[in-house]
Formats: sequence, structure tokens, C-alpha cells
Amino acid sequence: MEMIVVLDNIRSTYNVGAILRTAEGFGVDKVVLSGYTPRVHDANLLPHLRDKLDREIHKTALGAEDLVKIYASDDIISDLSKWREQGWQIIGLENNIEKVPILALNDPKLKDNLTDKVVLILGEEVNGIDYSLYDIIDLFVEIPMKGKKESFNVSVAAGIALYGLLNQ
Repeated sequence: MEMIVVLDNIRSTYNVGAILRTAEGFGVDKVVLSGYTPRVHDANLLPHLRDKLDREIHKTALGAEDLVKIYASDDIISDLSKWREQGWQIIGLENNIEKVPILALNDPKLKDNLTDKVVLILGEEVNGIDYSLYDIIDLFVEIPMKGKKESFNVSVAAGIALYGLLNQ
């Protein structure tokens, strides 16, 4: 399976770094940074700000930020539309959403609903995927929870979701 991971509005540089490291470990083809997600090696920033962000991301990425292909999107809806036209399936990782069909990562039906080219969208740490992206998402998946908490940290969730999707 080919995989693109979209980090949309992820606030924490440490979460970004951890996800980059996890994505590199799973052989993800590309990581897309969109919304207000901190950019690594951002030439548009003043050097001292770029260096600060790079240092913070590096703390958890540990060099993966230089190994995985990274793309900064200025228009994620346009990019998702383009990828969909190219045959990519758009999947949103969410939980506790109503009025939208959602499959658990451990649901046996999930395998039959996946294609060989997947874009996985991870949303903001507290509020999840921005509602403006819902219409372009082909399939929502969730991680089954057994404890009292309603969600995992986004970087932990990214690892679980990547493992679950890539091992279907």
C-alpha cells in the first residue's frame, strides 16, 4: 500500500516530529503539513524562528525530518482533490463522530474498503479533523478504545493507525 499522511492543524512541534519519525519507520511515501502545522526547514521563516522549530521537531523526529519526503500545502482541499482524481483514497482518522459512517481499525470489513493508495488525514490534537475536509474524505476510521479516555495523543494514534492500515 502506498501512503501519504496529512498533518492538518497539528499544534505541537513534538507531535509533528514524532509522527515524522513514525511515518519514516513505516515507509510512508510523503508527509504533508497543512493549516497551522509547524513546518520543518521552512524557508519562509526568519532564520532564528526556523532554527527554533527545526530544533523542537528534531527532538522527537531524531533525523527522520531529513529522511521522509515532506510537502507543505497551502491549499489542502485542492491537494486532496488532486490526489483523489489520481486514484488516492482519502481516509480520516477520527473518533466519536456522529452522522458519518466510521469503521474501526480492527473491523474485518475494513480490508475490503481499502485501496492500494491511501491518504491518511490526522487532525488537530483536541478538535480532530476540520469539518471543511469532511466532504472530501472517502472513509473514516477509528481506533477502538477500552479505557475511560476518549482518544490517544495524535502521535500515538498515528502509529496505531499506520500499523493497522498497512497491515490489512
